[in-house]
Amino acid sequence: MERRLTAVLAADVAGYSRLMGRNEEGTLAQLKSFRKALVDPAIAEHRGRIVKTTGDGMLVEFASAVDAGRCAVEVQRRMAEQNAAVPQDQRIEFRVGIHVGDIIIDENDIFGDAVNIAARLEGIAEPGGVCISDDAQRQLRGKVDTCFDDLGLQTLKNIAEPMRAWRMRLGNVSTSALSKNVSAGSSKPLALPDKPSIAVLPFQNMSGDPKQEYFADGIVEDIITALARMPWLFVIARNSTFTYKGRAVDLKDVGRDLGVRYVLEGSVRSAGKRVRVTGQLIDAITGAHLWAERFDADLEDVFDLQDHITSRVVGALTPKLELAEIEYAKRKPTSSLNAYDFYLRGLASFHRGSRQSLTDALQFFDRAIELDSGFASAYGMAAWCCVIRNNNGWSPETEVHHMTSRARQAARLGKDDPIALGMGGLVLAQVEGDLDAGAALLDRALILGPNLAAVWHLSGWVRLYLGQAKKAIEHMERALRLNPLDPLHYAAQNGLAAGYFLAGQYDMAASSADRALQEQPNYSGAIRMAAASYALVGQTAKAQSYMARMLKIDPTLRASKLKGIVPFRGNADAARYVDGLRRAGLPE
Repeated sequence: MERRLTAVLAADVAGYSRLMGRNEEGTLAQLKSFRKALVDPAIAEHRGRIVKTTGDGMLVEFASAVDAGRCAVEVQRRMAEQNAAVPQDQRIEFRVGIHVGDIIIDENDIFGDAVNIAARLEGIAEPGGVCISDDAQRQLRGKVDTCFDDLGLQTLKNIAEPMRAWRMRLGNVSTSALSKNVSAGSSKPLALPDKPSIAVLPFQNMSGDPKQEYFADGIVEDIITALARMPWLFVIARNSTFTYKGRAVDLKDVGRDLGVRYVLEGSVRSAGKRVRVTGQLIDAITGAHLWAERFDADLEDVFDLQDHITSRVVGALTPKLELAEIEYAKRKPTSSLNAYDFYLRGLASFHRGSRQSLTDALQFFDRAIELDSGFASAYGMAAWCCVIRNNNGWSPETEVHHMTSRARQAARLGKDDPIALGMGGLVLAQVEGDLDAGAALLDRALILGPNLAAVWHLSGWVRLYLGQAKKAIEHMERALRLNPLDPLHYAAQNGLAAGYFLAGQYDMAASSADRALQEQPNYSGAIRMAAASYALVGQTAKAQSYMARMLKIDPTLRASKLKGIVPFRGNADAARYVDGLRRAGLPE
């Protein structure tokens, strides 16, 4: 049977029997009018396909969760407008459920758990509301003009395990669903940490030169890194906050989406050898301004300027800080402004993530090293570029030596630099096989940068290599919480799946691997993890489906060729993983 990954939308009319009993012909005519003028055109506009209709409902499939979510929001908002003058007991209101998953196609119909879950989610939605699965919410957040209310774990009829569900908030729409149950500002999808929490949004480039964008972004990244070194703060990672770049946002919504109390925003203007940075710190719960200030400096003093901003933020959030700790966090990464400029250009290229941009980033970081041979952060980022290039098969074999030499230099020079120590630790563990030394460097990196999601992620993998399942899971979960909107979220999700696999919790491993694949459908590591996990939990059909998908991506994959890509170093752990893949159908 043909299978595919799709977004499923299920909808029906709330109180249909009551409406038909009251006015059968009028209800049918009104429903037909809504379908023709509003619902069907919206589905077509968002590239949906109506699979089937019933008297009061329909099943629709979309190529993406974003299309399904946008369509649902548009329909419900327009329905609410149409119903504004209609008495409550005479309104036609849809309930909508959305899920993303694997379906079976049989002629023109679709079947499978994804269909059943969407239907069950529609059943718990309020009239006029939209209820979505956790998998769908991960795809939608930051891409649809709405916020989400966390409904927690829901027990759905005929679905084996409880599932986390979310309500899409549809704005100032006076439907019964929203007026009864959702009050403005009540959504807190992520619980606030037990310490002051902050997100630093991208600063606006006011220079009038788009080529200076990298400089504004670099200023922000350094501020985030400096704040991340404060153990009494909870700091959201750069990759999550930069999903808001170029967008007009409500800072209260940002606080809810990221689960933080405070938001820092600002702008950067550079002209000649002068730079002006403005910043304002907002309480995301109340919307109150805690402080706003403008900083002017020569470019040569840019590090002092960053330190000043950091100190003001930290001082505003935690008045009782020890000054010695603030001073410890201040460090000039290089004495060469030209080296720093190449470093910022490297960061801008690195975060684009493509094969060519990583090549460019490596050249920028190496140029920074040429200008300042003691620049630990540049060594660390260069090593990180090499790791990613190597993992993707984008680098020549000769680059492995350069990768290890850069990582060792980063570890030697960056005794107080968590990024340098983190990359040194990963390369020592992953490439050179010195697990204990690598773990020790990462432990120090976590002490120095307790809010750096990337370091928690790297540490999670090294814990996997060491066979420490519990710590691996804890570190991956910490990385995910610190970076909830990261475009590379799938990598940490797959790391979490590997942690559950190591712990023998194959059902949880399969679920986490599925989540990774919702975000990156062709991510080979997650496909293999899903295949092995489903095989060992006894769901042979699913395991074989994933293996067939894997072999389409890499037809040459064989059990005998797995040595370099097994995510475990312990012989028994690796054997379990390979056994799962064999059971899923991997050829010898």
